[in-house]
This record gives sequence, structure tokens and C-alpha cells, in this order.
Amino acid sequence: MRSADRNQKGASVVEFAIIAPLFISLLFAIVEFGLIIYTKGMMAHASREGGRFGVVYGIPRKTVSEIQAVVQNYLNQMGLTSTATVAVTYPDGNSDSGSRLRVDINYTYHYFVLPSNINQFLGKMSDLNLTATAEMRME
Repeated sequence: MRSADRNQKGASVVEFAIIAPLFISLLFAIVEFGLIIYTKGMMAHASREGGRFGVVYGIPRKTVSEIQAVVQNYLNQMGLTSTATVAVTYPDGNSDSGSRLRVDINYTYHYFVLPSNINQFLGKMSDLNLTATAEMRME
């Protein structure tokens, strides 16, 4: 029985060497996925903030550039690392009361946690294009 134990001494080191990279990769992937979900939620909230700012009744009406500035300011305060594209449109063609205002945000998400050379292991994994949209009626 003792000789069998002596032969198994290095088995746990080999098992750890096999499992550790997989476990660490899974851990990094979970953190990265959480950051993606956070960014997407932040963008959705920013589009709602911009939409709400634009539809509230006021004389004169808020301009497209003012609405875009509110959205960019919110995204900057929340820690977005690069500039997002903000598009403000009026699907009904005007900004009268009862017409719609639409705020679209496009952002290219760059991976933070996963290493940049992960492409050689997982195939073509490019940056993600995240979008968020809010549509509201003018007051």
C-alpha cells in the first residue's frame, strides 16, 4: 500500500496544472461578461436620461446638440473610456407635443480583462458593438 501512495505523490500537481488555466480563464470570462452587462445597462440608462431631457416641455425646445451633450456627459461620469456615438432623431418628423423622440447610442466595447491574444485560442473575437435605444413622446 505504501508504494502505491509514493507513486501518486505528483498527481495533484499535474491535475492542478491542467485545471488552473481553465479555471482562471473562466473567472476572467465571468468578470468580462459582467463588465459588458454593466456597460450595456449604463448605455440604456444614458439613452433614457437623454430622452427624458429632450421630451420635457420647455420653450424653446431642447436642441439635438443639447440632448447629445447630456447623454455624453452622463456616459463620461459613469466611466466610459471612449466616445460613444449618439444619434437623436424625431421619427414623426417634428418636435411637436405628442410626437416621438428617439435617442440611439452606439459604442464599441473593447475587452478589458481577457487578453488581446485570446483570438488565437477562441477564434476571431473582435470588439463588441453595443447599442441602446430610448423612444419617448414629447410633452
